[in-house]
Amino acid sequence: MTTRDILSPRALNRALLERQLLLERASMPALDAIEHLAGLQAQAPLAPYIGLWTRVRDFSPSELAELITERRAVRAHVMRGTIHLLSADDYLALRPLHQSLHGRLFGSTAFARNLDGLDLEEIRQAGEALLIAKPRTRTEIARLLSERWPEHDPESLAYAVTYLVPTVQVPPRGVWGKTGQARYAAGEEWLARPLAAGGPGAGPELAIRRYLRAFGPATVADMAAWSGLTRLEEAVSRLRAELCTFRDARGRELFDLSDAPRPDPEIPAPPRLLAAYDNVLLSHADRARVNPDARPVPLLPGNGDRGGPLLIDGLFAGTWKITSERRGFTLQIDAFGRIPKSERRGLEDESMALLHFVAPDAETYDLRVP
Repeated sequence: MTTRDILSPRALNRALLERQLLLERASMPALDAIEHLAGLQAQAPLAPYIGLWTRVRDFSPSELAELITERRAVRAHVMRGTIHLLSADDYLALRPLHQSLHGRLFGSTAFARNLDGLDLEEIRQAGEALLIAKPRTRTEIARLLSERWPEHDPESLAYAVTYLVPTVQVPPRGVWGKTGQARYAAGEEWLARPLAAGGPGAGPELAIRRYLRAFGPATVADMAAWSGLTRLEEAVSRLRAELCTFRDARGRELFDLSDAPRPDPEIPAPPRLLAAYDNVLLSHADRARVNPDARPVPLLPGNGDRGGPLLIDGLFAGTWKITSERRGFTLQIDAFGRIPKSERRGLEDESMALLHFVAPDAETYDLRVP
């Protein structure tokens, strides 16, 4: 092992930024970017629009809205059991890998304890039939299932279905400029295609390759933190011959794809305004490459289009927030420390561009950068 085989935190930071399209905006269709990134966090329904804006040159909200309404992209519980925006192809391929995870997550909840003694497979099948018929809210699922199981908590019945059935959340939720309750549909019915059932490239190896392309180099623990999958050591062992390996500054083994970019650690990183709960801050067990002070990442209130984290020199350095009064919009930066003078102009330009993206018809714009 030579010093060239040891990757510093800064080298890992620049590799992550390059793969997350944060060193330079990419010129690619939104769907290609979503697949390149192995999905985007989407608990806040409009956050993916900000996530794509900060990564893709000339991105328009209508492009993603069209992908969602045309069922080429979906919002669904997949990795870690949390809502991600994925291409339809990736949803069908990755969701089956996480089915056992969703079952474990449900089993750890009070909802599962409320249904102790019931046949969960019977509940799953009944719920799936309801969602094949048409998309429904959890409230609607609870009401309909309580007719069959009147002695049990309706909310718990509904949560059993949304954990155990591979579902997607359907429009208008997640569509820019529109609002709507979270309504669930059976994923296969919504996309009119079956979930992947194995074959070449299937299995956890698929998730590992996709993860490394978007987030590597990484440890096995990092892979598990992103996906929520267990026993990944076995899958990594099967892939070892096609992967290259490094060590981090603490001596931990890192895996990577041989053809993945690992840029010069000294390459500049421009200021970036990230989406709420952005993947770049959440997808490693050890987040020191982008969050060396281990600061908590806030999930700000709202739909995800008015606030998020700030990167300065590639590191988590504060948050941004947009407020409005009448037809005037203000973007405020709350930094954890002093913003270097060399970064201010780039940050101001980026902030003003985001204001125009979020509120293109505003009468006035204002920046508050400390």
